[in-house]
Amino acid sequence: MNDTSPKIARFSSDAPSSRAAIAEIAERIPFSDVALVALFLAPNYDKDEAAAAIVECFGSTPVIGCTTAGEIAPDGYQRGGISGFALPTEDFDVEVGCIDSIDEFEYRDGVGAASDVRHRLAARIPESSGINTFAFLLVDGMSRKEEQVVAAIHPSLGDIQLFGGSAGDGGEFQKSWVYHEGTFATKRATLTLVHTNRKFTVFRTQHFVSSGDRLVVTESDPSRRIVYEIDGEPAATAYARHLGIPEESLGATVFACHPVVVQMGGEYFVRSIMQHHPDGSIEFACAIDQGVVLRLAKGVDMVANLQESLHGLRERVGEPDLIIGCDCLFRRVEAEATDVRDALNEILRENHVVGFTSYGEQYNAVHVNQTLTGVAIGSRKAA
Repeated sequence: MNDTSPKIARFSSDAPSSRAAIAEIAERIPFSDVALVALFLAPNYDKDEAAAAIVECFGSTPVIGCTTAGEIAPDGYQRGGISGFALPTEDFDVEVGCIDSIDEFEYRDGVGAASDVRHRLAARIPESSGINTFAFLLVDGMSRKEEQVVAAIHPSLGDIQLFGGSAGDGGEFQKSWVYHEGTFATKRATLTLVHTNRKFTVFRTQHFVSSGDRLVVTESDPSRRIVYEIDGEPAATAYARHLGIPEESLGATVFACHPVVVQMGGEYFVRSIMQHHPDGSIEFACAIDQGVVLRLAKGVDMVANLQESLHGLRERVGEPDLIIGCDCLFRRVEAEATDVRDALNEILRENHVVGFTSYGEQYNAVHVNQTLTGVAIGSRKAA
């Protein structure tokens, strides 16, 4: 990047109203030619007021965003504000697509949306490809449709890599909203293709590995993400037995510190537990099919894992101008329970991470949990 190229704007605001916060953010963007603005809002903000303020402050500039379970601001984790970033047109170009009514989602909806946004970008930038373009998905985190959406979208992107996050509502698990062209709505997903002349790399990182302890799902309802039986006994009973703790001890902190993993394509992906029900069933944050073999996960040092992962990104793109991060709520719960939040904040701040705490994460064609997904964008142009 030459000396006159503008840096990516990273920002946050904790102003009490969405109108004031968005106006404050708009004033902080140091360049006038903006390719994309991304806003991650605490759910307590008035969504209609926020949408009106976005239109008023940014006009025809493409804006994406969603409500959160917490924000990642330039100084690290926060709650109760707005975080985000703005990309300058000098080094970036974007196309944004939207899928509404994803509660009625069909595979062809995802294929059509991905193909449309890719063709629109290719019409303007014929050389766009996975070498110079990445995809960013935002999706209603209460829809229970993330698996279907990402599985349909990703194959239609060709060699373009995808990451994303599921919108939240502060841990209430009731409704989450995604922004597109003047409105916030539930049951919505947006797909943004970002073309750039900068170095970048899409990534995921998790600090859990398989313990080898097998749990076989013997009865489940994948559409509701509920597992009724593991190893032929009530799921909560079996899970607690494998942990060696009383069933009555199960709760958010136990679930955050002791997820399970599933093996796909030679890799392990985390599956988080949301809650257990009085009937002994367990609700997951991902669909779990009957017959799936889960393995109890064991955690490695969360701080060291993040430090090592982001160091690896630096080796690929150099000093990051921005790392967009979609960070699972249960990572945050664990960080607070184990008193490592300050250490994580320091790493996030040093590496220019901005994003939000999510209800789920997406990486290429897979919906995952208890993971940090994102893209690291360097300060220099690609060779």
